[in-house]
Amino acid sequence: MMEQTAFQAMRSRVVIGQAMTQAKPQFASFADYLALDPGELPEGRFEYVDGELRELMPESSLNDEIATYLFLALVAIGIPFQLIKTGTCEVEVVGRPRTRIPDLVILREEHPALTRRRLTITREMPPPRLIAEVISPGVQNRQRDTIDKRRQYAEIQVPEYWLIDPEGQTVTVLQLVNEAYLAAGVFQGADPIQSIALGTLPFTAAQVLAAGA
Repeated sequence: MMEQTAFQAMRSRVVIGQAMTQAKPQFASFADYLALDPGELPEGRFEYVDGELRELMPESSLNDEIATYLFLALVAIGIPFQLIKTGTCEVEVVGRPRTRIPDLVILREEHPALTRRRLTITREMPPPRLIAEVISPGVQNRQRDTIDKRRQYAEIQVPEYWLIDPEGQTVTVLQLVNEAYLAAGVFQGADPIQSIALGTLPFTAAQVLAAGA
């Protein structure tokens, strides 16, 4: 009987320990959250929502492969690799959630010095040069990328936003015009992608999309 009681007590301590480990950090303000050093943040990827951190699901292999292909293709045309971030750069936006972690971000030349302590682009900094998102399957995911993030990135004045759609087999390049995004081009198949910031690129929509096939 005593052995059973001791076992139950030990099990209770383990359960309590797990609950404490999984407890969501809470913040009095967004400024308090930004004040944290990377080592003080929990492991994983999170979005800041109403004073708490909401854990993100791991990226699909499709998203990761397309982002990796773009990283390599952009480095090949001369963009410094230090300015290209895939799935690691946190961006402060307007609304809810307060932060996003895009599939790919091209930073400005001044960003590395500004983000040396923590890879977070705040609204006090210049916006990223370009953001690209791969649309994941599902109605909610499509709305998040094509409506919610589109609005949020426009509000922080990101000049160029790419929507990469494996389901529709298109790459849409959006340009910020009068505080809203307008489609500058919808590319598919053998169409070379034409970027506002980078010009006509030496890779096609099909090559980008095939990276996640």
